[in-house]
Amino acid sequence: MSLPETMQAAVLGEPGTLAVTTLPVPRVGPEDVLVHVRRASLCGTDLKIRSRHFFKDGGPAAGEFVPGHEYAGVVVAVGSAVDELRVGDRVVTEAHRGCMRCANCLAGAYTDCLNYGLRHTGHRVQGMTVNGGFAEYALNHVATLHRLPDTVDFEAAVVLTTVGTVMHAFDVLDTLLVGSTVAVIGPGPIGLLAVQVARELGARTVALAGTREARLAIGKSFGADLVVNSREEDAVAAVREATDGIGADIVLECSGAPSAVDDALRMAKRSGKVVLVGFFEEPVRADLNHAVMNGISIQTVRGEGTGSVARAVGLAARGRLRTSELVTHHFGLSDVAEAFDTYAERRGNAIKVMLDISEDPEPTRDR
Repeated sequence: MSLPETMQAAVLGEPGTLAVTTLPVPRVGPEDVLVHVRRASLCGTDLKIRSRHFFKDGGPAAGEFVPGHEYAGVVVAVGSAVDELRVGDRVVTEAHRGCMRCANCLAGAYTDCLNYGLRHTGHRVQGMTVNGGFAEYALNHVATLHRLPDTVDFEAAVVLTTVGTVMHAFDVLDTLLVGSTVAVIGPGPIGLLAVQVARELGARTVALAGTREARLAIGKSFGADLVVNSREEDAVAAVREATDGIGADIVLECSGAPSAVDDALRMAKRSGKVVLVGFFEEPVRADLNHAVMNGISIQTVRGEGTGSVARAVGLAARGRLRTSELVTHHFGLSDVAEAFDTYAERRGNAIKVMLDISEDPEPTRDR
């Protein structure tokens, strides 16, 4: 199919600004895949990118960089070495592409690539270190795309990148969830999806703590056995009471609130496990002596990894994930600034804010 020479894209400007402009459509290299983006969504990292706090060196020049690491669309071109995907395939992206040559990547820990940010080594992170999906067309390495089943629409597919983060969080525990008690702190997109995934992986009891009643209600509908408004009651006490004073086997901290780390440690049982999933805006103070004296393990994850997005697609294909309740707002690409403000200010209880990039008819598949 013939492709246009130019496209519309949202580019990073001065701190706090994004603007839609015209850029060349990316050229496809041997291992690349060009995606015509249908849907893209915002997350907390995108806010840090807009403010430029994400970049240690101030970031790329204004008017050049395209954010967006959660997106789905249709393959419109493939490189000469690509045989895993074909034109017409519906795909969802995984943000991280490790260098695949350092010790961490070779061990499967490509989200912790030792060459993070060094493009010449092969490392990429869509929408963070290379251009992403807030554009009509996005260029991916073939390893970062996963084919979608026909039963999963683009809106649901975009959320699967977030599900990948949850799957990765459970991966690092190196234990089965079957029969475990799980507590989740923070009913944002990650926390709400964590409730569902914990259920699907066989957790015996799932508790959810947060401060927003509307989101806690969604968590209850997603399968949380206990929901706690931590503004109204002591969430640690509630979780310990629900576990007969023992504490949770596993605690996922998904809020990024500084005080939540201490709460997570005190929710966990002796020899329990805590996974820090949320990103923190400031240094955190926590009673690590409590963790040491009680044998509590602390793990961290950065985004999706360990092939987790592919497994998220598998769950969605079986109809085991609910995502529509999380998508609260839709905007066109031209309204990207308003979309960011809506998400940042949580207007209308915004949870997942979606950019509807294109509605063009899908090309005929080669398959």
